[in-house]
Amino acid sequence: MPQPTGRRTLLGVAAGGLLAAGLPRPSLGAPLRRHEPFTFLFITDAHIQPELDAAAGTALCFDKAARIPADFAIQGGDHVFDALGVARTRAIDLAGLYDRTEHRLGMRVHHAIGNHDLLGIYARSGVEPSDPLYGKKFFQDRWGPLHYAFDYKGVHLVVLDSIGVTPDRDYQGLVDAEQVDWLRNDLDRLPAGTPVILVSHVPLVTAFPCYGDPNPKVAAAIPRHQISVANAPDVLHLLRGHNVLGVLQGHTHVNETVWWQGIPFITGGAVSGNWWHGTHLGTPEGFTVVEVRDNRLLTRYETYGFRSVDPQNS
Repeated sequence: MPQPTGRRTLLGVAAGGLLAAGLPRPSLGAPLRRHEPFTFLFITDAHIQPELDAAAGTALCFDKAARIPADFAIQGGDHVFDALGVARTRAIDLAGLYDRTEHRLGMRVHHAIGNHDLLGIYARSGVEPSDPLYGKKFFQDRWGPLHYAFDYKGVHLVVLDSIGVTPDRDYQGLVDAEQVDWLRNDLDRLPAGTPVILVSHVPLVTAFPCYGDPNPKVAAAIPRHQISVANAPDVLHLLRGHNVLGVLQGHTHVNETVWWQGIPFITGGAVSGNWWHGTHLGTPEGFTVVEVRDNRLLTRYETYGFRSVDPQNS
């Protein structure tokens, strides 16, 4: 049974299937526009690599996903592990491995950029900033635009670039000012009441810092704005007054739903689980099935039976 994440549900803990009734969303001041029902897959954080049976695990996941009737898939970022800190040739090989495996889905796939999809940002990679594929160019050359929107059966879907590159060759969660302006204009041009779904690799809203890495030394070493979007309020402010059915997120590898002003922020568990070492903070390897109907989302989390060769469950 799909998990309802619509207007009359305040909290959904996806991993345990717990639901609680709550308050309806604030009035939008306009009737909700009708749309056709459809289903899509949200598949994120594959982190494909030749090691740890990751390629075989990704293929196993995609084979199961291909058996689920769906109109299309959205890949939520972190296709490979890793382009940030490896040589150019290794990153290109990983991207090719991912692309060959993605064909198993047998459906249209829309792509979001993840932090591990940037080439050579870490100095240890040996990649110079002058390289034509440096940083986000690597993603653009392989998978397309960094942020974009498309319409499907009366629903407006927005895919954000939530990765900011810092001057010291690192990354943070960030939706830059130019993109914030683009998003404002994109939403404002929609007819009132149009249903909207957003996708962001790095979460805009998450409870992850409350129950993050059980190793306090590891947790302390991760800056907050590598876990969530630093300027999330700039984006959240733009959602007010719009018929936002939900926001799909990745990055933390934990399956959760957090509600803010009636909008479900649904973070999908990772194809790779604990980076191919088993379950991560209680979330096994998997992907999310999203049903869109009657101006609401219904989601369920699907696992696919991967068994790590080096289990290190967190």
